[in-house]
Amino acid sequence: MEADLTLALTSRPTFLDAVRKALPEGGNLNMCLTCGACSAGCPATGIEDMDPRKFLRMAALGLDQELTEHPWVWICTQCRRCQYACPMGINIPELVLACRKSWARDKRPKGIRLSCDLAFKNESSSAMGTPEDDFKFVVQDVLDETRENQPEFKDLQAPMDKQGAYYYLAVNSRNPVLEPEEMIPLWKIFHRVGADWTYSSKHWAGENYCMFLADEEAWEEVVKNKVKTVEELGCKVWLNDECGHEIFAMVEGIRRYQIPHSFEIKPIVSCYAEWIKQGKLPVNSDWNKDIQAKFTVQDPCQLIRKNFGDPVAEDLRFVVKSVVGEENFIDMIPNRSNNYCCGGGGGTLQTPFNEQRRQFGRVKFDQIKATGAGYCITPCHNCHSQILDLNEYYEGGYHTVHLWTLICLSLGILGEEERQYLGDDLKNVGL
Repeated sequence: MEADLTLALTSRPTFLDAVRKALPEGGNLNMCLTCGACSAGCPATGIEDMDPRKFLRMAALGLDQELTEHPWVWICTQCRRCQYACPMGINIPELVLACRKSWARDKRPKGIRLSCDLAFKNESSSAMGTPEDDFKFVVQDVLDETRENQPEFKDLQAPMDKQGAYYYLAVNSRNPVLEPEEMIPLWKIFHRVGADWTYSSKHWAGENYCMFLADEEAWEEVVKNKVKTVEELGCKVWLNDECGHEIFAMVEGIRRYQIPHSFEIKPIVSCYAEWIKQGKLPVNSDWNKDIQAKFTVQDPCQLIRKNFGDPVAEDLRFVVKSVVGEENFIDMIPNRSNNYCCGGGGGTLQTPFNEQRRQFGRVKFDQIKATGAGYCITPCHNCHSQILDLNEYYEGGYHTVHLWTLICLSLGILGEEERQYLGDDLKNVGL
Protein backbone atom coordinates (compact mmCIF):
# COMPACT_ATOMS: atom_id res chain seq x y z
CA MET A 1 0.00 0.00 0.00
CA GLU A 2 2.80 2.41 0.91
CA ALA A 3 4.63 1.59 -2.32
CA ASP A 4 1.45 2.23 -4.33
CA LEU A 5 1.00 5.61 -2.66
CA THR A 6 4.60 6.57 -3.36
CA LEU A 7 4.13 5.60 -6.99
CA ALA A 8 0.95 7.71 -7.22
CA LEU A 9 2.79 10.72 -5.89
CA THR A 10 5.82 10.45 -8.14
CA SER A 11 4.93 8.72 -11.39
CA ARG A 12 2.42 11.09 -12.99
CA PRO A 13 1.48 14.77 -13.08
CA THR A 14 -1.15 15.79 -10.56
CA PHE A 15 -3.59 18.66 -10.33
CA LEU A 16 -1.36 19.92 -7.56
CA ASP A 17 1.49 20.21 -10.05
CA ALA A 18 -0.73 22.05 -12.52
CA VAL A 19 -1.76 24.61 -9.95
CA ARG A 20 1.80 25.08 -8.73
CA LYS A 21 2.76 26.04 -12.26
CA ALA A 22 -0.19 28.39 -12.66
CA LEU A 23 0.04 30.33 -9.39
CA PRO A 24 2.69 32.54 -7.81
CA GLU A 25 4.78 30.70 -5.24
CA GLY A 26 3.24 27.42 -6.28
CA GLY A 27 -0.19 28.38 -5.02
CA ASN A 28 0.84 27.69 -1.41
CA LEU A 29 -1.13 24.44 -1.57
CA ASN A 30 1.55 22.62 0.36
CA MET A 31 0.96 25.01 3.26
CA CYS A 32 -2.45 23.52 4.17
CA LEU A 33 -2.85 23.26 7.96
CA THR A 34 -5.82 20.84 7.61
CA CYS A 35 -7.70 23.18 9.95
CA GLY A 36 -10.99 22.86 8.07
CA ALA A 37 -11.74 26.58 7.87
CA CYS A 38 -12.26 26.20 4.12
CA SER A 39 -14.89 23.50 4.54
CA ALA A 40 -16.62 25.18 7.47
CA GLY A 41 -17.32 28.23 5.34
CA CYS A 42 -18.28 26.48 2.12
CA PRO A 43 -21.98 25.97 1.28
CA ALA A 44 -20.97 23.09 -1.01
CA THR A 45 -19.48 21.12 1.90
CA GLY A 46 -21.01 17.66 2.11
CA ILE A 47 -22.59 17.71 -1.33
CA GLU A 48 -21.66 14.49 -3.17
CA ASP A 49 -19.62 13.58 -0.07
CA MET A 50 -16.98 16.22 -0.84
CA ASP A 51 -15.66 19.42 0.68
CA PRO A 52 -12.72 21.77 -0.05
CA ARG A 53 -10.36 20.24 2.51
CA LYS A 54 -11.01 16.71 1.29
CA PHE A 55 -10.62 17.86 -2.30
CA LEU A 56 -7.26 19.46 -1.55
CA ARG A 57 -5.96 16.42 0.33
CA MET A 58 -6.99 14.09 -2.51
CA ALA A 59 -5.10 16.30 -4.97
CA ALA A 60 -2.07 16.34 -2.71
CA LEU A 61 -2.12 12.53 -2.65
CA GLY A 62 -2.25 12.39 -6.44
CA LEU A 63 -5.73 10.90 -6.66
CA ASP A 64 -6.24 12.46 -10.07
CA GLN A 65 -8.62 9.88 -11.51
CA GLU A 66 -10.93 10.07 -8.51
CA LEU A 67 -11.13 13.86 -8.85
CA THR A 68 -11.56 13.73 -12.61
CA GLU A 69 -14.61 11.53 -12.21
CA HIS A 70 -16.12 13.51 -9.34
CA PRO A 71 -19.07 15.82 -10.19
CA TRP A 72 -18.29 18.14 -7.27
CA VAL A 73 -15.97 20.20 -9.48
CA TRP A 74 -19.09 21.33 -11.42
CA ILE A 75 -21.06 22.00 -8.23
CA CYS A 76 -18.34 24.13 -6.63
CA THR A 77 -18.88 27.69 -7.91
CA GLN A 78 -15.23 28.69 -7.40
CA CYS A 79 -16.50 31.57 -5.28
CA ARG A 80 -13.23 31.71 -3.29
CA ARG A 81 -14.86 31.80 0.11
CA CYS A 82 -12.66 28.84 1.07
CA GLN A 83 -9.61 30.87 0.09
CA TYR A 84 -10.95 33.91 1.94
CA ALA A 85 -11.41 31.84 5.13
CA CYS A 86 -8.09 29.99 4.80
CA PRO A 87 -5.39 31.35 7.17
CA MET A 88 -2.80 30.49 4.51
CA GLY A 89 -4.76 31.91 1.57
CA ILE A 90 -4.69 28.65 -0.41
CA ASN A 91 -6.41 29.04 -3.76
CA ILE A 92 -8.46 25.86 -3.90
CA PRO A 93 -10.71 27.25 -6.69
CA GLU A 94 -7.68 27.28 -9.00
CA LEU A 95 -7.34 23.60 -8.24
CA VAL A 96 -11.00 23.10 -9.15
CA LEU A 97 -10.40 24.93 -12.44
CA ALA A 98 -7.45 22.66 -13.20
CA CYS A 99 -9.63 19.65 -12.47
CA ARG A 100 -12.41 20.92 -14.74
CA LYS A 101 -9.83 21.41 -17.47
CA SER A 102 -8.68 17.79 -17.13
CA TRP A 103 -12.11 16.45 -18.10
CA ALA A 104 -12.51 15.47 -21.72
CA ARG A 105 -14.30 18.39 -23.32
CA ASP A 106 -17.26 16.29 -24.46
CA LYS A 107 -17.70 15.04 -20.89
CA ARG A 108 -18.04 18.52 -19.40
CA PRO A 109 -21.62 19.73 -18.72
CA LYS A 110 -23.43 20.14 -22.00
CA GLY A 111 -25.08 23.42 -21.00
CA ILE A 112 -21.82 25.19 -20.19
CA ARG A 113 -20.15 23.70 -23.25
CA LEU A 114 -22.93 24.88 -25.53
CA SER A 115 -22.91 28.38 -24.01
CA CYS A 116 -19.16 28.60 -24.66
CA ASP A 117 -19.42 27.30 -28.21
CA LEU A 118 -22.27 29.68 -29.08
CA ALA A 119 -19.99 32.61 -28.25
CA PHE A 120 -18.17 31.81 -31.51
CA LYS A 121 -21.26 31.32 -33.66
CA ASN A 122 -21.07 34.94 -34.80
CA GLU A 123 -19.41 38.22 -33.80
CA SER A 124 -21.64 38.96 -30.82
CA SER A 125 -19.85 36.68 -28.28
CA SER A 126 -23.35 35.86 -27.02
CA ALA A 127 -23.69 32.66 -24.99
CA MET A 128 -27.15 32.40 -26.57
CA GLY A 129 -25.75 32.72 -30.07
CA THR A 130 -27.71 35.93 -30.65
CA PRO A 131 -26.58 37.59 -33.91
CA GLU A 132 -25.43 41.19 -34.06
CA ASP A 133 -28.39 42.23 -36.23
CA ASP A 134 -30.89 40.77 -33.79
CA PHE A 135 -29.31 42.72 -30.95
CA LYS A 136 -29.41 45.96 -32.93
CA PHE A 137 -33.04 45.35 -33.91
CA VAL A 138 -34.17 44.64 -30.33
CA VAL A 139 -32.40 47.69 -28.91
CA GLN A 140 -33.91 50.00 -31.54
CA ASP A 141 -37.35 48.44 -31.25
CA VAL A 142 -37.45 48.75 -27.45
CA LEU A 143 -36.07 52.28 -27.65
CA ASP A 144 -38.72 53.37 -30.16
CA GLU A 145 -41.48 51.85 -28.06
CA THR A 146 -40.23 53.53 -24.89
CA ARG A 147 -40.05 56.93 -26.59
CA GLU A 148 -43.58 56.48 -27.88
CA ASN A 149 -45.18 55.18 -24.68
CA GLN A 150 -43.26 57.41 -22.26
CA PRO A 151 -43.24 60.92 -23.81
CA GLU A 152 -41.05 62.28 -21.03
CA PHE A 153 -38.31 60.10 -22.54
CA LYS A 154 -38.80 61.13 -26.15
CA ASP A 155 -35.08 61.99 -26.23
CA LEU A 156 -33.92 58.72 -24.64
CA GLN A 157 -30.82 57.28 -26.31
CA ALA A 158 -29.33 53.81 -26.64
CA PRO A 159 -26.22 54.55 -28.75
CA MET A 160 -24.65 51.85 -30.89
CA ASP A 161 -21.01 51.91 -32.05
CA LYS A 162 -20.55 55.51 -30.94
CA GLN A 163 -16.92 56.37 -31.58
CA GLY A 164 -15.11 57.99 -28.66
CA ALA A 165 -17.89 57.48 -26.11
CA TYR A 166 -16.59 57.65 -22.55
CA TYR A 167 -18.42 54.55 -21.29
CA TYR A 168 -18.65 51.23 -23.09
CA LEU A 169 -21.56 49.11 -21.87
CA ALA A 170 -21.65 45.32 -22.19
CA VAL A 171 -25.06 43.68 -21.70
CA ASN A 172 -25.94 40.17 -20.60
CA SER A 173 -27.64 38.29 -23.44
CA ARG A 174 -30.53 37.43 -21.15
CA ASN A 175 -31.80 40.99 -21.37
CA PRO A 176 -32.16 41.58 -25.12
CA VAL A 177 -33.18 37.96 -25.75
CA LEU A 178 -35.56 37.19 -22.88
CA GLU A 179 -36.23 40.41 -20.94
CA PRO A 180 -35.71 43.41 -23.23
CA GLU A 181 -37.69 45.69 -20.92
CA GLU A 182 -34.96 45.19 -18.29
CA MET A 183 -32.58 47.25 -20.45
CA ILE A 184 -34.76 50.36 -20.16
CA PRO A 185 -34.08 51.37 -16.52
CA LEU A 186 -30.34 51.47 -17.16
CA TRP A 187 -30.87 53.63 -20.26
CA LYS A 188 -32.92 55.99 -18.11
CA ILE A 189 -30.21 56.17 -15.47
CA PHE A 190 -27.60 57.03 -18.09
CA HIS A 191 -30.00 59.59 -19.56
CA ARG A 192 -30.60 61.22 -16.18
CA VAL A 193 -26.89 61.60 -15.39
CA GLY A 194 -25.98 62.69 -18.93
CA ALA A 195 -23.55 59.82 -19.43
CA ASP A 196 -21.64 59.60 -22.70
CA TRP A 197 -21.96 55.89 -23.48
CA THR A 198 -22.38 53.29 -26.17
CA TYR A 199 -23.17 49.69 -26.92
CA SER A 200 -21.21 47.87 -29.60
CA SER A 201 -22.83 45.84 -32.34
CA LYS A 202 -19.92 43.40 -32.10
CA HIS A 203 -18.85 41.36 -29.08
CA TRP A 204 -21.47 43.15 -26.99
CA ALA A 205 -22.47 40.17 -24.86
CA GLY A 206 -21.75 40.42 -21.14
CA GLU A 207 -20.99 36.80 -20.35
CA ASN A 208 -18.17 34.31 -20.81
CA TYR A 209 -19.07 30.68 -20.14
CA CYS A 210 -15.77 29.52 -21.60
CA MET A 211 -14.24 30.56 -18.27
CA PHE A 212 -16.62 28.23 -16.44
CA LEU A 213 -15.93 25.46 -18.95
CA ALA A 214 -12.21 25.77 -18.16
CA ASP A 215 -11.53 26.18 -21.87
CA GLU A 216 -8.72 28.64 -21.44
CA GLU A 217 -8.02 29.17 -25.13
CA ALA A 218 -11.66 30.07 -25.74
CA TRP A 219 -11.80 32.22 -22.59
CA GLU A 220 -8.76 34.16 -23.80
CA GLU A 221 -10.14 34.58 -27.31
CA VAL A 222 -13.47 35.92 -26.08
CA VAL A 223 -11.73 38.46 -23.84
CA LYS A 224 -9.37 39.51 -26.64
CA ASN A 225 -12.31 40.09 -28.97
CA LYS A 226 -14.04 42.26 -26.41
CA VAL A 227 -10.89 44.22 -25.56
CA LYS A 228 -10.27 44.87 -29.26
CA THR A 229 -13.84 46.15 -29.68
CA VAL A 230 -13.52 48.62 -26.80
CA GLU A 231 -10.13 49.81 -28.02
CA GLU A 232 -11.40 50.37 -31.58
CA LEU A 233 -14.27 52.49 -30.26
CA GLY A 234 -11.84 54.50 -28.14
CA CYS A 235 -13.88 54.22 -24.93
CA LYS A 236 -12.28 55.12 -21.60
CA VAL A 237 -14.29 53.00 -19.17
CA TRP A 238 -15.70 49.49 -19.66
CA LEU A 239 -18.93 48.82 -17.79
CA ASN A 240 -21.09 45.75 -17.58
CA ASP A 241 -24.74 45.77 -16.62
CA GLU A 242 -25.51 44.28 -13.22
CA CYS A 243 -23.70 40.97 -13.66
CA GLY A 244 -20.77 39.60 -11.71
CA HIS A 245 -19.14 36.84 -13.72
CA GLU A 246 -18.50 38.89 -16.86
CA ILE A 247 -16.58 41.57 -15.02
CA PHE A 248 -14.46 38.89 -13.35
CA ALA A 249 -13.96 37.09 -16.66
CA MET A 250 -12.66 40.35 -18.14
CA VAL A 251 -10.44 41.39 -15.22
CA GLU A 252 -9.02 37.92 -14.63
CA GLY A 253 -8.74 37.17 -18.35
CA ILE A 254 -6.77 40.36 -19.01
CA ARG A 255 -4.48 39.58 -16.07
CA ARG A 256 -4.13 35.88 -16.76
CA TYR A 257 -3.37 36.22 -20.47
CA GLN A 258 -1.54 39.55 -20.22
CA ILE A 259 -3.83 41.27 -22.72
CA PRO A 260 -2.84 44.91 -23.33
CA HIS A 261 -5.65 47.43 -22.86
CA SER A 262 -5.94 51.17 -22.29
CA PHE A 263 -9.39 51.42 -20.70
CA GLU A 264 -10.53 51.17 -17.08
CA ILE A 265 -12.81 48.34 -15.95
CA LYS A 266 -15.28 49.63 -13.42
CA PRO A 267 -18.25 48.11 -11.55
CA ILE A 268 -21.49 49.88 -12.42
CA VAL A 269 -22.48 49.83 -8.74
CA SER A 270 -19.61 52.24 -8.05
CA CYS A 271 -20.85 54.50 -10.85
CA TYR A 272 -24.28 54.58 -9.21
CA ALA A 273 -22.66 55.61 -5.92
CA GLU A 274 -20.56 58.33 -7.55
CA TRP A 275 -23.51 59.76 -9.46
CA ILE A 276 -25.64 59.88 -6.30
CA LYS A 277 -22.87 61.64 -4.34
CA GLN A 278 -22.36 64.11 -7.19
CA GLY A 279 -26.05 64.94 -7.27
CA LYS A 280 -26.42 63.63 -10.83
CA LEU A 281 -28.72 60.86 -9.67
CA PRO A 282 -31.11 62.53 -7.19
CA VAL A 283 -32.55 59.38 -5.61
CA ASN A 284 -34.38 59.46 -2.30
CA SER A 285 -36.33 57.05 -0.15
CA ASP A 286 -39.46 59.13 0.37
CA TRP A 287 -41.49 56.66 -1.68
CA ASN A 288 -40.85 54.01 1.00
CA LYS A 289 -41.58 56.05 4.14
CA ASP A 290 -45.14 54.81 4.48
CA ILE A 291 -44.78 51.46 2.74
CA GLN A 292 -41.65 50.52 4.72
CA ALA A 293 -40.80 47.63 2.43
CA LYS A 294 -37.74 45.83 3.77
CA PHE A 295 -34.72 44.98 1.65
CA THR A 296 -31.57 42.91 1.92
CA VAL A 297 -28.78 42.67 -0.63
CA GLN A 298 -26.74 39.87 -2.12
CA ASP A 299 -22.99 40.55 -2.38
CA PRO A 300 -22.03 38.90 -5.70
CA CYS A 301 -18.90 36.80 -5.19
CA GLN A 302 -17.54 37.57 -8.65
CA LEU A 303 -17.92 41.31 -8.11
CA ILE A 304 -16.81 41.68 -4.51
CA ARG A 305 -14.82 38.85 -2.94
CA LYS A 306 -13.16 37.76 -6.20
CA ASN A 307 -12.64 41.20 -7.67
CA PHE A 308 -13.03 44.63 -6.05
CA GLY A 309 -13.46 43.74 -2.39
CA ASP A 310 -15.30 45.57 0.38
CA PRO A 311 -15.04 49.09 -1.13
CA VAL A 312 -17.59 48.04 -3.77
CA ALA A 313 -19.68 46.32 -1.09
CA GLU A 314 -19.78 49.68 0.70
CA ASP A 315 -20.77 51.42 -2.54
CA LEU A 316 -23.55 48.88 -2.91
CA ARG A 317 -24.89 49.57 0.57
CA PHE A 318 -24.65 53.32 0.11
CA VAL A 319 -26.78 53.09 -3.03
CA VAL A 320 -29.32 50.72 -1.47
CA LYS A 321 -29.76 52.82 1.67
CA SER A 322 -30.07 55.99 -0.40
CA VAL A 323 -32.82 54.38 -2.46
CA VAL A 324 -34.89 52.41 0.09
CA GLY A 325 -34.02 54.18 3.35
CA GLU A 326 -31.42 53.09 5.86
CA GLU A 327 -34.14 52.02 8.28
CA ASN A 328 -35.53 49.66 5.65
CA PHE A 329 -32.27 47.87 4.90
CA ILE A 330 -31.37 44.63 6.71
CA ASP A 331 -27.97 43.08 6.06
CA MET A 332 -27.43 39.36 5.79
CA ILE A 333 -24.99 37.76 8.19
CA PRO A 334 -22.24 37.21 7.14
CA ASN A 335 -21.89 39.81 4.42
CA ARG A 336 -19.55 41.78 2.16
CA SER A 337 -16.43 39.77 1.23
CA ASN A 338 -17.38 37.18 3.84
CA ASN A 339 -20.78 36.56 2.32
CA TYR A 340 -21.90 33.08 1.34
CA CYS A 341 -22.15 32.29 -2.36
CA CYS A 342 -25.73 31.80 -3.56
CA GLY A 343 -24.77 28.73 -5.61
CA GLY A 344 -25.65 30.22 -8.99
CA GLY A 345 -22.11 31.02 -10.13
CA GLY A 346 -19.45 28.87 -11.73
CA GLY A 347 -21.81 27.88 -14.53
CA THR A 348 -23.95 25.77 -12.18
CA LEU A 349 -27.16 27.10 -13.72
CA GLN A 350 -26.05 25.46 -16.98
CA THR A 351 -25.41 22.02 -15.46
CA PRO A 352 -27.76 19.07 -14.83
CA PHE A 353 -27.04 19.21 -11.08
CA ASN A 354 -30.18 21.13 -10.12
CA GLU A 355 -30.79 19.23 -6.90
CA GLN A 356 -27.23 19.83 -5.74
CA ARG A 357 -27.36 23.49 -6.81
CA ARG A 358 -30.45 24.03 -4.67
CA GLN A 359 -28.87 22.16 -1.78
CA PHE A 360 -25.90 24.53 -2.08
CA GLY A 361 -28.26 27.50 -2.24
CA ARG A 362 -30.18 26.52 0.88
CA VAL A 363 -27.57 28.38 2.93
CA LYS A 364 -28.31 31.55 0.99
CA PHE A 365 -32.05 31.00 1.20
CA ASP A 366 -31.82 30.68 4.99
CA GLN A 367 -29.73 33.87 5.12
CA ILE A 368 -32.37 35.81 3.21
CA LYS A 369 -35.24 34.45 5.29
CA ALA A 370 -33.40 35.29 8.51
CA THR A 371 -33.43 38.98 7.59
CA GLY A 372 -37.21 39.04 7.33
CA ALA A 373 -36.87 41.23 4.22
CA GLY A 374 -39.50 41.06 1.52
CA TYR A 375 -36.98 41.85 -1.20
CA CYS A 376 -33.50 40.61 -2.04
CA ILE A 377 -31.53 42.97 -4.30
CA THR A 378 -29.29 41.05 -6.68
CA PRO A 379 -26.87 43.17 -8.77
CA CYS A 380 -25.81 40.11 -10.78
CA HIS A 381 -27.70 38.03 -13.34
CA ASN A 382 -26.61 34.62 -12.07
CA CYS A 383 -27.37 35.62 -8.47
CA HIS A 384 -30.74 36.92 -9.63
CA SER A 385 -31.64 33.70 -11.44
CA GLN A 386 -30.47 31.46 -8.58
CA ILE A 387 -32.10 33.43 -5.76
CA LEU A 388 -35.32 33.69 -7.77
CA ASP A 389 -35.27 29.92 -8.26
CA LEU A 390 -34.53 29.28 -4.58
CA ASN A 391 -37.53 31.39 -3.62
CA GLU A 392 -39.80 29.42 -5.91
CA TYR A 393 -38.36 26.03 -4.93
CA TYR A 394 -38.36 26.58 -1.16
CA GLU A 395 -41.45 28.83 -1.22
CA GLY A 396 -39.68 31.73 0.41
CA GLY A 397 -42.26 34.42 -0.22
CA TYR A 398 -39.69 37.14 -0.97
CA HIS A 399 -39.05 39.01 -4.24
CA THR A 400 -35.80 39.21 -6.21
CA VAL A 401 -35.05 42.55 -7.84
CA HIS A 402 -32.35 44.33 -9.82
CA LEU A 403 -30.84 47.49 -8.35
CA TRP A 404 -31.61 49.52 -11.49
CA THR A 405 -35.33 48.86 -10.93
CA LEU A 406 -35.25 50.42 -7.48
CA ILE A 407 -33.15 53.38 -8.59
CA CYS A 408 -35.70 54.27 -11.25
CA LEU A 409 -38.56 53.61 -8.83
CA SER A 410 -37.07 56.08 -6.37
CA LEU A 411 -36.66 58.64 -9.16
CA GLY A 412 -40.29 58.22 -10.20
CA ILE A 413 -39.32 57.17 -13.73
CA LEU A 414 -39.98 53.41 -13.68
CA GLY A 415 -42.34 52.45 -16.50
CA GLU A 416 -45.28 50.12 -16.13
CA GLU A 417 -43.60 47.40 -18.21
CA GLU A 418 -40.39 47.57 -16.16
CA ARG A 419 -41.83 46.15 -12.92
CA GLN A 420 -41.72 42.42 -13.53
CA TYR A 421 -39.89 41.61 -10.31
CA LEU A 422 -41.79 43.93 -7.95
CA GLY A 423 -44.38 42.58 -5.56
CA ASP A 424 -47.95 43.83 -5.30
CA ASP A 425 -46.91 46.31 -2.60
CA LEU A 426 -44.65 48.17 -5.05
CA LYS A 427 -46.22 47.45 -8.44
CA ASN A 428 -48.10 50.76 -8.59
CA VAL A 429 -45.65 53.06 -6.79
CA GLY A 430 -45.10 56.19 -8.86
CA LEU A 431 -47.59 55.34 -11.60
